Amino acid sequence: MATLAKSIKGKMIVSVNNIPEMRKAFADLTIETVDITYTVGGNSKPAKKSELIVRNF
Repeated sequence: MATLAKSIKGKMIVSVNNIPEMRKAFADLTIETVDITYTVGGNSKPAKKSELIVRNF
């Protein structure tokens, strides 16, 4: 996906987990970190995490 984002003629935005592997894969692109709250399966304990918004413009 990172290769595609770096090579396409159009604009691309993707949201991925904020982990070192994703930061490395998308290092040549514009990255913004955003806070989110995960609630999976009706879990009564929401988890605060962060995501990476990656774009090629």
